[in-house]
Amino acid sequence: MKACEYQQITPGAPAQAPARLRSRRKWEVFPGRNRFLCDGRLMLARQSGVFLLTIGLILCTTCLFFVFDCPFLTQHLTFAIPIIGGILFFFVICSLLRTSFSDPGILPRATPCEAADLEKQINDTGSSMYRPPPRTKEVLINGQMVKLKYCFTCKMFRPPRALHCSVCDNCVERFDHHCPWVGNCVGKRNYRFFYTFLLSLSFLTAFVFACVITHLVLRSEKSGFLNTLKETPASVLELVVCFFSVWSILGLSGFHTYLVASNLTTNEDIKGSWSVKRNSESPGNPYSHKSIITNCCAVLCGPFPPSLIDRRGIVELEPTIPLAAKSESSSFGAKSDTSLDAACQDFAVSCTA
Repeated sequence: MKACEYQQITPGAPAQAPARLRSRRKWEVFPGRNRFLCDGRLMLARQSGVFLLTIGLILCTTCLFFVFDCPFLTQHLTFAIPIIGGILFFFVICSLLRTSFSDPGILPRATPCEAADLEKQINDTGSSMYRPPPRTKEVLINGQMVKLKYCFTCKMFRPPRALHCSVCDNCVERFDHHCPWVGNCVGKRNYRFFYTFLLSLSFLTAFVFACVITHLVLRSEKSGFLNTLKETPASVLELVVCFFSVWSILGLSGFHTYLVASNLTTNEDIKGSWSVKRNSESPGNPYSHKSIITNCCAVLCGPFPPSLIDRRGIVELEPTIPLAAKSESSSFGAKSDTSLDAACQDFAVSCTA
């Protein structure tokens, strides 16, 4: 006699397909306008054309200096010239890359729950009508009242000295300015590297400018000035680039030295937030320690703040159902209107001898 085995299937039930959890890095869903490299380890602004120009000018000018000027100056003056130039060039590149590819101090945006709770607290007046949240909130810092502004993009009250960058679309802590030359915002976490970059670039530009002039003067003593210019076109190009850039770089370095000594930011100085001359009611800068040395130490030598955005963290998104399971589910929905008797006819029977 044949033995029969029966396997019952739930009427109309589709085959169960394993759900796959999609996991992505946080930098892949980052809401700001930034560009991420090396799996989120490096970040910079999306518009980085001027930053590439900065890298090109520094590399080209320095390479021309080492190739065409250093051999002559080393032979006629001292071996210390290429060593000093190499050290300054190393500091310039390291400071520039650290400024450009680091988190400037971006503040994470409020989650939908946090934004809803904040708006509920703001609008808790018992009125059913929608009222936009106020734009300011006052806090006391060092005995002085400071206004905090509400960011409608990040859905939060910005901390003191923070500002929303319109280029990168982020709120940056201790926002100084957005610098296209370094391809990034300058804020709390990378300002010290930006200042080091300015200082080292000033010394490098002035050093190359002085060395090129010395090279041309020494050569012109033997072959004449016009012949020297014809014989060394690379040195002439270096001279022109350094001449038109050294003044602006030195001026910018001096301006930021003043800001460091006063514990100010570029944004605060331009707006005159704590200037007594522009605002007679202002009692002064509440963040200043009333000492140049203390201000410099606070800005440049303080504890390095951690990044508040976990760029390489994992974001668990909704589970995805394979396409085959979706098609079976849709076919089940199409058959759901049939009668129970017709559905019960879908039993599978397998018989073995």
